Amino acid sequence: MYDYDLLVVGSANADLVIGVERRPDAGETVLGSDLAVHPGGKGANQAVAAARLGARTALLARVGDDAHGRMLLDSQRAAGVDTSGVLVGGAPTGVALIAVDPSGDNSIVVSPGANAHLTPQDVRAAADLLHGSRVVSAQLEIPVETVAEVVRRLAPDSRFVLNPSPPRPLPDEILAAADPLIVNEHEAKVILDGTEAGKTPEEWARSLLARGPRSVVVTLGGEGALVATGDTVVHIESVKVAATDTTGAGDAFTAALAWSLGAGVSLEAAATYAARVGALAVTRRGAQDSYPTAAEVEAL
Repeated sequence: MYDYDLLVVGSANADLVIGVERRPDAGETVLGSDLAVHPGGKGANQAVAAARLGARTALLARVGDDAHGRMLLDSQRAAGVDTSGVLVGGAPTGVALIAVDPSGDNSIVVSPGANAHLTPQDVRAAADLLHGSRVVSAQLEIPVETVAEVVRRLAPDSRFVLNPSPPRPLPDEILAAADPLIVNEHEAKVILDGTEAGKTPEEWARSLLARGPRSVVVTLGGEGALVATGDTVVHIESVKVAATDTTGAGDAFTAALAWSLGAGVSLEAAATYAARVGALAVTRRGAQDSYPTAAEVEAL
């Protein structure tokens, strides 16, 4: 019997968000809206999104001993996330600088702060969390060697979900454990290093699968997603909505998919559910503030 449906190992950031008429080009200054501060970070976002859906969720992360860190801990606890694995100190809390245009698209720059100090030793010290979790998910706003340690410490029958964002080349050990590897177009091309990406999303999915993951999901924004397993690539239809802010939508998708897999559904069904959760998230501003409950997803 598992204590948690999902353990998220990853980042926790303060999101500093400014609305702009258009995102600036190189060397250009544009005026924006008043600054808004929200709890964020890919790890923290995924933990909140899963907990809102009803998953028994824990977070393994590191924040600073500062106001941003306290805000992040408060937001996790308010969503029902177990924060016993959140470590405090070592560096200031990570910060993401986010510019959002009227279409809802965004550009993000992240200062990792305390996230860069989440170490393999921290993972080893959290053995009870890892062994008590049905599904473990990770991202790449923490050190790659920390993610590798997560893979080594997984319980024998738990499932590992990886969203390699921000993208970088990955060791075979991590790729081989991913089930699935969840990427968007940009992340797919970086991991494939442009040498074998192909021209279509279906080719990206097949090329990524050949790199060693047990399964691959390629998200396509308004065009839905692709699920690749074995010799099969299946297209998941998107849910058409009016986008307000895409910040954190990918995290909502990943969390919903991981939670669904832990509930025992197929990868295709999990991706279909995740597409509905991601669609609801883009209709609201902010990251964690935009995440729906299971009842809201059912109503959609």
